[in-house]
Amino acid sequence: MLAAAFIHCFEAQASNKVKIVTIGAGFGAVNVGGDRNNPQKLVDRTIEYWKREINKVLIHQPDLIVLTEVCDDPIGLNKQEQNDYYRVRGNQIQDFFASVAKENRCYIAFGTQRDENGVSRNSCVVLDRAGNAAGVYNKNYPTIGEMANGTKPSNETSMIQCDFGSVGCVICFDLNFDELRDRYAALKPDILLFLTQWHGGILQTKWAYACRSFFVCSYAFRTFPTEIRDPFGELIASSTHNYNYAVATVNLDRQMIHQDLNLGKVMELKRKYGDKVIISEQGELGVLLITSEHEQISAADMVKEFDIELLDGYLDRSVQLRTQRIKN
Repeated sequence: MLAAAFIHCFEAQASNKVKIVTIGAGFGAVNVGGDRNNPQKLVDRTIEYWKREINKVLIHQPDLIVLTEVCDDPIGLNKQEQNDYYRVRGNQIQDFFASVAKENRCYIAFGTQRDENGVSRNSCVVLDRAGNAAGVYNKNYPTIGEMANGTKPSNETSMIQCDFGSVGCVICFDLNFDELRDRYAALKPDILLFLTQWHGGILQTKWAYACRSFFVCSYAFRTFPTEIRDPFGELIASSTHNYNYAVATVNLDRQMIHQDLNLGKVMELKRKYGDKVIISEQGELGVLLITSEHEQISAADMVKEFDIELLDGYLDRSVQLRTQRIKN
């Protein structure tokens, strides 16, 4: 069952809608072919590829475009040829993405292998609507093969602030590690971006729910779909056989609550605000999402008005009471 609506934002905002496009099947789109010894030609071909793919989705007028892990890497290069390519590539492809972001007034998040003060990083770069770097995330858990090949792991999970809310990033193998997920869960990003060459399956659902976040996957191949999930972890948009991208408009002005002790208050809330509030549930968790469609009154203001306890507060209070009962 798909949830009908969508959670935590800046409390001063209301009805905070963001249109997201995520493009998949991007890794290895450029095969070296006869250009093995012509790095600039490979750069030009990569830009041509992404220009074509991004032009397909601009009709949707997105606020955020998400591209996959190391989306600017051609396939078929050996280590030395890859290093030559990186040296010639420099910032050319990022500059191209920046020009698209600026011209279309949208954010673009893309994966790239880059040099950071002499250290090799597998990164997600987020560009703002002016084409400037809003933030960079470096992969926390590279694979054993990546690290053997020189990629250095990071230990940072800072939020990237956009004009619509907070964004966190996860890259491929990262999704396996509870330690990283717990750090993100504490930060409660509005949107998590998952740039990957591995789908992750049920872990996508687990991360979305644990972090109370919208979850946007850009998957590098066509073997599995590129997808967008709501904070329940439920699928709300997916690529298809014909289209290698997914599109969804999500409302970030939301609050997640447990049904215990809250259902009567939620009925009163709905009675007052009618269509200006959406109450949705996944059906099995005993958890509700309250989403504000009101132009002035946020979901945070609504739950405060009716003294509705948030999910994490309720769970924390349950743990505290349990601890007291065990001691007494």
